[in-house]
Order: sequence, then structure tokens, then C-alpha cells
Amino acid sequence: MTKNEGGGGPEVSDEEWARFVREAGRGAGEGPKEPSARARMVTERLRREDEQRAAAGGRGRFGSRSGSRSGPGAGDPPGWRTGPAWQDMEGGRGRGKRRFKAALGVALVAGLALVVVRPELLIDKLTGETRARDTARNAAPLAAETARPSAPPASADPDRPTLKEPFRGSPALQWADGAAGIELPPAAAVGSVSREQVAALLTRTRDLLVASNLDPAVLGGGRPQAALDLLDPRQDEVRGLMERALEKPSEEADPLFLFSRFDPAEVRFHGGVVKTRGRMTVEGGKDGEVRVRADYTFVYPVVRAKGGSDEVARTVVRRTLTTAYLDPKVWEATQGKLHVVDWAESAGNDDCSRGGTGYLHPRFDSEPSAGPGPSGPVTDPYDRSKPQEELPQDCGTVSRT
Repeated sequence: MTKNEGGGGPEVSDEEWARFVREAGRGAGEGPKEPSARARMVTERLRREDEQRAAAGGRGRFGSRSGSRSGPGAGDPPGWRTGPAWQDMEGGRGRGKRRFKAALGVALVAGLALVVVRPELLIDKLTGETRARDTARNAAPLAAETARPSAPPASADPDRPTLKEPFRGSPALQWADGAAGIELPPAAAVGSVSREQVAALLTRTRDLLVASNLDPAVLGGGRPQAALDLLDPRQDEVRGLMERALEKPSEEADPLFLFSRFDPAEVRFHGGVVKTRGRMTVEGGKDGEVRVRADYTFVYPVVRAKGGSDEVARTVVRRTLTTAYLDPKVWEATQGKLHVVDWAESAGNDDCSRGGTGYLHPRFDSEPSAGPGPSGPVTDPYDRSKPQEELPQDCGTVSRT
């Protein structure tokens, strides 16, 4: 032991003084008999050391209020700067960061999983297709067609149909539903045929189109009896031909000449809605005759007949049909029945290699092509700007469905 500078008692070593400070902080132990001059010297030395560390770029003795301190200094004795307040602050902040990072990681993993399952969501966001799709979905229905269009419908985003939205990506999305798309023009007298007789002809023609192309039972392969009953039984080349075609379809006698039908063993009509667009016009004829010219396109969404199928295909059928009212006083005709003058039919997305079966045979994208593909020209089945008779007669391909 040495004397202190005051000469009054034994000198206390630095180690003992540090131990005293630690025990005093814990409320334990008996403090050494340190003279006040020695306490001032040690305190002053520690203060100078802190100032030197601060000048060299170190933190203040108790850290900063920014919360950026990472831990005690390497030379600090245990507990010197690690009080409960700092531990709680730092530990709480560390746990908060860890929880945030963990939540961010879970969200990131979930997002990546969603992109893997449905990559179109990310693609739609990047390409803007989501906005285009919403615009198309919310667009107002088209006004009724009153004349032949001058051009085909504009190209839309090539969205694929879904079970929930079977007309997505199709111009038909804005077409009328079913019979609502078959609007009748005003009726007026034509020659010796009264306005009432013209109106009746228009109504029966619409009834024939509905019974032939929109009846769910007929679409499912059923017999179109309601449509047959509208036809004049005295016109064997039409009603008689159709009845024979239903019994034994062939290339020369095919029910598809007048009726839209799908093989129930292969596909089923999906969604309950057929999109329809077209027009009717009234034409004069010979004495005691009035003709109605109908030109309509029907869009049918279908799925495979087997259960659990979620792929939707669309078949687009265009029909032109000319019916006539014939005055029984002048012509051999049955009162109240339709006389069919001519018809034409074309179908987009129909396997034309299987003609003569009496059914439409849609193709699905997931089905491998069997045999050689069609060799005819590419046709847009939504293009109503050309007369039906100008459409290609060969088995070709369609640009869209």
C-alpha cells in the first residue's frame, strides 16, 4: 500500500475502485475507504478517456438517443454501459426488426408462390392487360346492328376464356345475350302483303333462329322439334330434308345446315349465355310474296363433357337465312308456316374433317392436333363486313375465337 497525495491514508488501487463501482451499482458490498482526491482523479481520468474516444470517432459514454448503438465497447467492464434501459431498447428494437423481416419474408414467399401458380397476374401488371381487361369488361354493350359493318371488330387482347368469364378476350363480350340480340325491324306493308303479315313473318323468323340456335336442349344435341314445327310441311326440300338429316346425318343432309348442335358425349354448353349479333331486313318479292333476310353470328362457349374440365373453347357460327311469306291464294303454302328460300352456315373452331356427323366439334388448345391441319385460308369468324357468300368455302383456320 502507498500513501495518497494527501498523506492521510492508504492508497486504493484502480482495480479496487472499479470493483467498488460495480458492487455499489448492485447495492452490495462495502465501499473502500477512498479519499475524495483519489475519486476525483479516477473520475477525471475516465472523463478524459471518453473525450479521447469521442474525438477519435467513438460514441458517447451512454450511447446516443438515435438508437444506432450496436453494443458495449470492447474495453467496458460488464454492466458498465449495458443497463436494463439500453438492453430493453436495443432488444425491443431488434425483436421488432426481426418480426418485420420475418413478415416481409413470408409475404415475399407467398407472392412468389402466387406468381408461380398464376404468372398471368404479374404479366398483366407489367403489360397493362389488367387495365385493358377491366375496360373491356365494363364497356357498354354495342348498339344494335342496322347495316353491314365496314370492317371487322378491332383486335383485342388475346385473353383466354375462363369458366367465370367465357367471353373474355372476345369481341362478343359487348354483344347482346341470346334472343336480345335478335331485334326486329319495323314492319310495314309491302305490295299486297299487309303490315300485320310482315310483322308475323318477322316474328316467326326470329322464333326459328331462337329455336335453332339458342335452345339449350338443341345445343346439347336434342331434337329441334320447335324449330321443325315452324317450317312449312309442304316444303319437303327443307323440312323433309332436316328430318331425314336428324335421323341419319351425312355430308349431303346435315342438321347443321339449320341447327347448332354439339355432341353431348364430347362437350357441353357452358355458362348459359350465347352471344348474338346481326340484323334482319325486309325485301319485296313477287306478287303475294315478302322475304326476310336474316344474318346473325352466334358465339358458343363449351367445355369438355367429362367432369372437372376447366378449359373453355368457343365456337363461332354465322348463319344467313332467307324466309318468305307466301300468300296461299297465289302460292302453294301452308298458312302460318315459314317458307325457307335459302340458307348458309359457316363455323369457326369446328373440326371440319368430321363433317356429316350432325354435330359441331370444337377444338381445345390443350388437345394435340391429329392428322394434317386445315389447308384453307385464315378467316376471322367475327368479321361481319363481308357477305356470307364471299367467305371461303374450303376448310381453313380462324384467326381468333
